[in-house]
Amino acid sequence: MSSFFPRWPLSRGGVVAPDERLPWGTTGVMGVQHLVAMSGSTILGPLLMGFDPNLAILFSGIGTLVFFLLTGGRVPSYLGSSFSFIAVVIAVTGYAGSGANPNIGPALGGIIACGALYAAIGVLVMFTGSGWIERLMPPAVTGAVGASIGLNLAPVAVRGIEGTGPHLLVALGTLLATALVAVYAPLRIRRVSILVGIAAGYFFYLLLGNGFGLLPPISFAEISAAPWLGLPQFHTPTFETGAMLLIAPVAFILVAENLGHIKAIGAMTGRNLDPYVGRGFLGDGIATMISGAGGGTGVTTYVENMGVMAVTRVYSTLIFVVAAVAAIALGFSPKFGALLRTIPGPVLGGLAVVVFGLIASAMIRLWVDNRVDFSDPRNLLTVGVALVMGAGNFSVTIGGFSIAGIGTATIAAIGLYQLLGIGRREPVGVVSGLSETETRPPH
Repeated sequence: MSSFFPRWPLSRGGVVAPDERLPWGTTGVMGVQHLVAMSGSTILGPLLMGFDPNLAILFSGIGTLVFFLLTGGRVPSYLGSSFSFIAVVIAVTGYAGSGANPNIGPALGGIIACGALYAAIGVLVMFTGSGWIERLMPPAVTGAVGASIGLNLAPVAVRGIEGTGPHLLVALGTLLATALVAVYAPLRIRRVSILVGIAAGYFFYLLLGNGFGLLPPISFAEISAAPWLGLPQFHTPTFETGAMLLIAPVAFILVAENLGHIKAIGAMTGRNLDPYVGRGFLGDGIATMISGAGGGTGVTTYVENMGVMAVTRVYSTLIFVVAAVAAIALGFSPKFGALLRTIPGPVLGGLAVVVFGLIASAMIRLWVDNRVDFSDPRNLLTVGVALVMGAGNFSVTIGGFSIAGIGTATIAAIGLYQLLGIGRREPVGVVSGLSETETRPPH
């Protein structure tokens, strides 16, 4: 009978399996590399919502350890800030786009509700398998909801880059630097393109603001006054029904995202990780609840760290324990948090254009990779209706409850796809006389 955790013997080959390890010194170095890979997005997500990025770093480490424990140390993953929460958090809080979010409480309650729903789905999958999720949310539906999130956020990104000439120059410089690094830099640098974009934009702003006086200068007084070590400022959630109803459906996006990540990791490692899908959902859901309870963002498994694994071919789960412990240590450094809070608005605006655009365009790649058949009216109508509702921020108010664009797009995509499938006979093979399009099973 196998133990709950693997024994992690020292690897002797070029590929390090999830249940193997490198020498401890190398394991530490690899852990720091994964910390750097996740840090750009984990820092940017909370800043775009007005959350404390220091808390996000702290809870990303805690969440990764929770995921590690729930999956028995067999699924190599890091949990960082999820961009899927940005639109609904902004809708709930009315966040203006700069500084601390003054209405964070209801958003935290919604994040906890989302985590609870996510965890419940995980428990259900543990007993029933994940096949029903793939039928409920095939790539056509998942892509439609994901693209709706990116398009719904487009006005937020545009407001972030609008301003005076120097403001616009910094925003566009940040955008261009991020894009150039993502396309032309060596592969390992491309993995941290957001982090490099933050650094480049910060430099541009210092040059134009602190150097030439064309923008309000960055003040470093808070950094100087902050101690190196100390407790972060936690926040208390409040539970409002409308906020919870709006944010909780994000769980379905996280389910589809995490399912894809676990299957991709299984393909990379040559391991069947399907038995751990439900436990992965449960771990991610509990991690999201813990994060929301203390003032952090919702979390999800990170594709950035999957990229690092694909390059290094080192899949040892112990590396993520090192990265998580290092993130927790940074979370208890007020000086580090003060540094993150000095990142200027134009820099965040330029990055928002990149990130929100990538959210939408990545869904197009999802459709292409899964060969979604858009000659099938079922797929075409599902995607079209969801995109309009999401991009147009279509809202519905029933009594005292209100559901905004992301919620209505999610409901429309899932509901319409299932409704249009009633009475349809899915082809099971090639039928003589039919074209390839007619015989291909709709996704």
